[in-house]
Parts: sequence; structure tokens; C-alpha cells
Amino acid sequence: MPITADCHLHSSHSGDSDTPMEQMILRGIEKGLQTMCFTEHHDIDFPARPEEPADLFLLNTDSYLYDLARLKEKYAGRIRLLFGVELGLQAQILRPASVYAKSYEFDFIIGSSHICHGKDPYYPDFYEGRTEEAAYREYFESVLENVKKFTCFDVYGHLDYVVRYGPNADREYSYEKYRDLIDEILKTLIEKEKGLEVNTGGLTEGMRDLHPCTDILKRYRELGGEIITVGSDAHVPENVAGHFDRVSRVLQECGFRYYTVFEKRNAEFIRL
Repeated sequence: MPITADCHLHSSHSGDSDTPMEQMILRGIEKGLQTMCFTEHHDIDFPARPEEPADLFLLNTDSYLYDLARLKEKYAGRIRLLFGVELGLQAQILRPASVYAKSYEFDFIIGSSHICHGKDPYYPDFYEGRTEEAAYREYFESVLENVKKFTCFDVYGHLDYVVRYGPNADREYSYEKYRDLIDEILKTLIEKEKGLEVNTGGLTEGMRDLHPCTDILKRYRELGGEIITVGSDAHVPENVAGHFDRVSRVLQECGFRYYTVFEKRNAEFIRL
């Protein structure tokens, strides 16, 4: 079966998108999706640059929920719309992030690492003065800190997100280089009954492989991991459900038979 649920989507309620939510929904319907879960950004204590608004990635959750509820009613019977959030995790925000996650009746929470020890890997200065491998290693160390500390999420998003923006992107990157850290991350997720997101956003930006890369997906399955969600990380309509055919093929080759959709924080397993 094709993958019919896109569980990582942004609209104008996120600081890095200008697209009205309804345009994203119409594109999802056009592409034959049965489920769309919006996961607008909420990054507490985000270190905004001087040229950026200080609250760039602080979500107005009430406004977002109002818009989603209106569209959920409008498109009832045509597509299932779910209420999610992409919650940026940093070690120092454990309490406010945990309180926020409990403050709304989310269907789904993606835990993500957009910031590494106070620095943003999106910008070149994260990599300056050291090797790319050292920068990537620090990023995975920060992810490990987060998965050990936090429980207020359902899956970890784009686990190797850092390679999207490194000087050589994923050209010299491999799971084996960081196996010690990545295996500990995966084992911790499995022990805590948390899942892993397959994110196609990197492919859309020209990377060779998925987030996380295929070898990480294989290792997660070898270790007993089963909870996999699929998201395009689309911020514009043309990227909704992008590269989902490839995801289905890769997941089956890695030994997965199901992917997952969360509703009311409960996992529903759908055959691939």
C-alpha cells in the first residue's frame, strides 16, 4: 500500500512558512492523502539572530488550534486532520517543554533538535574552526542528552538533521562514523517506547538519503524498533508527501511492515 499519511507539516503558523494551512490541505487531498498531521514549530529559548524576531519559533498555539478546528470541520469526510507540534528540545528547557506538552490535547508530538548546545546548525558558524565530524558528533551528543532527559514526545524527528546543513552535507557522512552515539540514541528511544520519524525534507533539498539515513533505519529495526512515522517536513504545498514512494520501498527493505500514525497520542499501525 502507498503511504497515505503525512505527519510532519508546517503552515503560516510556523515562523519559517508563509503558506496558509488550507493550501497545504488542498494539496494533500489532491495527492490522495487520507491523513495530514500539522506539526507547527514551537522552540522555547530559541537563540534568534539579531535580524530575526525574538519569538520567531514560539507558536501561538490557540490561533493554530482555532484555524485547524475550522478546517477540520470544513474538510470532514475528505481527509483526517490531526493536531500536532514539533517541539524543539534543549536540555535546559525540560520543565517548560514538559508543561507545554501537557497544556493541549495534542494528537502527536515530534521531538526535534534544531539547536545544539545553544548554537544553530543551520548557520555556517556552527561548523567554523573545527572538522565537520566534530560538529556532527557534538550534535549527536546533544540528541542523546535530549532523549535521555525528555519523555514529552512520541517520535524523534529528522534524527540526523545536522547533515542537511554541514559544509559537505551528507557526502562524507555515514552511520558507522557515529555508531557509538547513534546506537545509544536508538536503544534509549526503544527503551522509552518512543519512535523514529522518517523525514523526506533532506531529499527535497538535494540530499542523497532520508533523515535518518537508511543505515540508521536498518539498525533501529535490528534493535527491535517498530514505531515509524513518515513526514515530508513540507513548508509549501508542492512538497507535501514528497518522495513517499521511496520511503515505502526503503522501509520494507529495512524489515518494517508497518508505519505509524498517532491520534490522541496513541499509535495506529498501518501496513506498508
